[in-house]
Amino acid sequence: MTTSPRIGIAMGDPAGISPELLARLVARADLMAMAAVAVIGDRRVLAAGEAAAGVAVEIPVVGLGEVHRAAPGAPVFVDLGHLDPREIAVGEASAAGGAFAMRNFREALGLAKAGRLDGVMFTPFNKLALKKAGNPYPDEIRWAADVLGWTGGASEYNKLDHLWNARVTSHEPLRAVADMLTRERILAAIAATEATLEGAGVARPRIAVAGLNPHAGEGGVFGREEIDTIAPAVEEARARGIAVEGPFPADTIWLRARRGDYDVVVSMYHDQGQIALKLLGFERGVTILGGLPVPIATPAHGTAYDIAGRGVADPSATIEAFRTLVSLSRAKAARAA
Repeated sequence: MTTSPRIGIAMGDPAGISPELLARLVARADLMAMAAVAVIGDRRVLAAGEAAAGVAVEIPVVGLGEVHRAAPGAPVFVDLGHLDPREIAVGEASAAGGAFAMRNFREALGLAKAGRLDGVMFTPFNKLALKKAGNPYPDEIRWAADVLGWTGGASEYNKLDHLWNARVTSHEPLRAVADMLTRERILAAIAATEATLEGAGVARPRIAVAGLNPHAGEGGVFGREEIDTIAPAVEEARARGIAVEGPFPADTIWLRARRGDYDVVVSMYHDQGQIALKLLGFERGVTILGGLPVPIATPAHGTAYDIAGRGVADPSATIEAFRTLVSLSRAKAARAA
């Protein structure tokens, strides 16, 4: 029998496309049948999303202590009653919008930490709005880890259909990346990537590692990081039985990955993989916070302030994020059993 996980969906930035994306998602009965879903936010903001998207959502309102009332095909809404959408300027980052998203995410994480949710999804945040609201975290990974009380390793992954991207460094200044690359850090990223993909159901994932420099250093002509640091990490990972190859030039490895030669590319820094995946399928990309005790996923795109409230936002990535989270949560439950 297929397990139906308990999924919490935290509403994201109310000034962007998050409300209408969520409305389109919750209006899909076939998707809501996949899990016991509890949406966390303000019902008035969801109503604004319904109006923009041109859909109607029937969803009972419950308290934080009643998420257990959610069932497959019967989602519930935890109404925190903390934002009147009339107070928000659509398409503009604000402290009020950031505080709204922060509260929703923190409540969802708290429920997951308490064992009342199996996975957490959030619709797009806006980092400027979060900063205006006083968010002290540089990214969602460290934010989630702190709330969950997690001190182990964690990383951000991106997924497009069956192709994944992992990173050795993520939200760091580019000028600092080269100094942050050590053999130990790259080896840990490769091992974590293998574990994450296996947890997602990819048996013995085929991993490609990108170089840092143009043409992967061209034998040391354009830099020695590939020779001194990256290649030794790849060799050690291979000696541990991991199916990994590289380092490869970053501008061509994605062609081979798209062809199906690899399941995942381990990038050295954020944009090295993000640009490739977003070009391949911006509308379908999913971001996963991996390595944490609770699966977390979100659409890989942002708040799209320029089209907010117009009802034209494509929900494909939101739908794919939900499906991915359900799959990850089921796999985690199966491993635990």
